[in-house]
Amino acid sequence: MPLARSLSMTSLNGLPQWEDEDLPVEDLLLFEISWEVTNKVGGIYTVIQTKAKTTADEWGENYFLIGPYFEQNVKTQVEFCEPPNPAIKKAMDTMKSQGCQAFFGRWLIEGSPYVLLFDIGSAAWNLDKWKGEFWEVSNIGIPFHDREANDAVIFGSLTAWFLKELSCQFDDKPSIIAHFHEWQAGVGLILSRSQKLPVATIFTTHATLLGRYLCAASIDFYNNLDQFDIDKEAGERQIYHRYCMERASVHCAHVFTTVSQITATEAEHMLKKSPDVVTPNGLNIKKFSAMHEFQNLHSMYKARIQEFIRGHFYGHLDFNLDKTLFFFIAGRYEFSNKGADMFLEALSRLNFLLRVHKTDVTVVVFFIMPAKTNNFNVETLKGQAVRKQLWDTAQSVKEKFGRKLYNALLKGEIPDLNKILDRDDITIMKRAIFSTQRHSLPPVTTHNMIDDSNDPILNTIRRIGLFNNRTDRVKVILHPEFLSSTSPLLPLDYEEFVRGCHLGVFPSYYEPWGYTPAECTVMGIPSVTTNLSGFGCFMQEHVADPAAYGIYIVDRRFRSPDESCNQLTQFLYGFCQQNRRQRIIQRNRTERLSDLLDWRYLGRYYMHARHLALSRAFPDKFEMEPSAPPKTEGFRFPRPSSVPPSPSASQHSSPHHSEAEDEDEDERYDEDEEAERDRQNIKSPFTLGALPQGKKKQHGEYRN
Repeated sequence: MPLARSLSMTSLNGLPQWEDEDLPVEDLLLFEISWEVTNKVGGIYTVIQTKAKTTADEWGENYFLIGPYFEQNVKTQVEFCEPPNPAIKKAMDTMKSQGCQAFFGRWLIEGSPYVLLFDIGSAAWNLDKWKGEFWEVSNIGIPFHDREANDAVIFGSLTAWFLKELSCQFDDKPSIIAHFHEWQAGVGLILSRSQKLPVATIFTTHATLLGRYLCAASIDFYNNLDQFDIDKEAGERQIYHRYCMERASVHCAHVFTTVSQITATEAEHMLKKSPDVVTPNGLNIKKFSAMHEFQNLHSMYKARIQEFIRGHFYGHLDFNLDKTLFFFIAGRYEFSNKGADMFLEALSRLNFLLRVHKTDVTVVVFFIMPAKTNNFNVETLKGQAVRKQLWDTAQSVKEKFGRKLYNALLKGEIPDLNKILDRDDITIMKRAIFSTQRHSLPPVTTHNMIDDSNDPILNTIRRIGLFNNRTDRVKVILHPEFLSSTSPLLPLDYEEFVRGCHLGVFPSYYEPWGYTPAECTVMGIPSVTTNLSGFGCFMQEHVADPAAYGIYIVDRRFRSPDESCNQLTQFLYGFCQQNRRQRIIQRNRTERLSDLLDWRYLGRYYMHARHLALSRAFPDKFEMEPSAPPKTEGFRFPRPSSVPPSPSASQHSSPHHSEAEDEDEDERYDEDEEAERDRQNIKSPFTLGALPQGKKKQHGEYRN
């Protein structure tokens, strides 16, 4: 047997290289397979889309994505072209000749990766045959009524067929790495392994099926991980076949990965296997970077939200908008999993604290969680119409007043202010004031909910009594629809809305990663997360004092629900006590954490998984020095040496306070000095660099 080739960190176009000229690196192809390629369903779409540029830079023309073909998605996202690789073209032609439609092109996102899309409908006539073949290799039966599982069988069978046609052209050379995301793509992995295709396989679970279902049922999940009868729980929820597909994919893959340490613990119990590598989710930071303009963007979009508030609370606008904070929660409408239940309870307690302490701060909380609705609430639309009418009235009176003042000054006269407004002007203004009178409270929802009486958020609001009364210091607005810049109510995109808010609150009970707080972080907006979310655990590991950097982590794992709720309430109350200057300093620190979430850093974990898969799939061709996955030693933010005065010592809610206090703060806080210190705490972006001559480096010897 020939000597095994050592995987080194030397690179050619970012590709791993080895010591045998018989195996040129240009022949190594990387495929990522997911149901969410060009097809937005959830967070996996964000992972693949944002990671595409980093992976395309690493692999160049050898990187391909495989997904399902949906015409409505392809029309706006894909530019069709011919495959640059003749082997891929030949494999596609073979499949097309047997009646299966496949489309090839570039996905119009940053990085412009190649995509191969299979038309599930064109191959549906093979479903029964493929289900039979899947049963023969796995003993997993797929019920006819589960359309999603049936589509997964078609998609997986097409993927395995394509990989077989492709690998046959390479004379058994190790030329293909296939990375499968989630159970919907897992059938292709299982079939590829059963057919013994020369393909190095990776399987990533972004959340276990059973974990999501159990947490949604309000079960004490994390304290009973080792107590569940897995087969029984999956069967009772009628997802046993899906669970088997997921578990088989995990055990068939050469390398199994999850997105966070908390999901790794879950997978060990739910899927009976510990992951080989944890691959944290990142973001393409360029998309969100606004340099030092992000503070200006916050002010600009905050003003847009304030305009909406003026209309929504017309007739009840007896609070100071300059001392009003905007909190929000956003995501899928999973009442318990996303922590909306705990958030509402904490808001009730926060309202009590703010009223008892007679604070002049008001908190307006937005729930951006899509639900079934009929249309916009009439009262909400009326509020925006009244606001616009008042604005038009004020502008017309202002124009008339200005003209009279201008003419008087031209004559060298000081106008009589009692006469500058005539009776008609007074009448118009009185009518405008009367139009703002309302005999009902501002609505707690912007839309007409289809199942109002059974909606969990609305029922909780009724129970805790947060009805937007004048005496309430916490106001609640449920917006059961994704945000859009074309909306007649709140014409802002999600990113613009986030930038305009002061705090994102995501006290999730089940959150394998958590992109919403991560997006807040890169836009410089503080957020609340938990130690049951992948993002929260990641930040605890990499930031010595997360709260100083605007990341508040609620302990939902080792505390009772009531204790966790009290902790969340204290976080929210402490944030309300900060003055404007403290919030600005905190936003500067939060924005600096974005470097931690850049794919340029986190992509190293995916590199490690791919190299590990090659060494396991082809042990006679590749070897890897036994080592742990790459670490980020020194990749940690210390506690800032200059921390703004604590809220208890300074409860101002505006920057207009004593100059002596300002000077004291200035002495303690130097933005440029602190930013430079933080930059030094992050190592240079991980790259695959050329080795010094005469020295070979094994795969495990990463340079941080």
